[in-house]
Amino acid sequence: MVPHREAGGGEDPRHQARERALALLYESELKGEAPTAVLAGLAAAPDPLARELVEGVAAHGARIDELVASAAVGWDIERMPVVDRSILRLATYELLERLDTPVAVVIDEAVELAKEYSTEQSSGFVNGVLVTIAGRVRPSPD
Repeated sequence: MVPHREAGGGEDPRHQARERALALLYESELKGEAPTAVLAGLAAAPDPLARELVEGVAAHGARIDELVASAAVGWDIERMPVVDRSILRLATYELLERLDTPVAVVIDEAVELAKEYSTEQSSGFVNGVLVTIAGRVRPSPD
């Protein structure tokens, strides 16, 4: 993994937590296990934010998948690449439940993860889906 750097050269712990959550969600998909089962099987507990993100995706999975499926026009959620689906689930959870995180930050982080761990086309796809979801769950005030 390539660490994300903040201005000033330090590693951003929130980005690292998102990377860890993404890895755990990806592992969950590959093993066919619930995300909480993957968490329970860890020798050491992850960062609290990573844990919250994974548990949140697990707890709100049905609603998250409905939002992703309705925003990804022409894409069946089960046919999406696993990493893209995991990124979308992670970011959708943040849009729904972490209202202290600005929409732009959620989307930028997800696009960055897609650039780092998926294809060049995936970053545009992730951006488009999340912009649609954000418009539905966090509409801008007039």
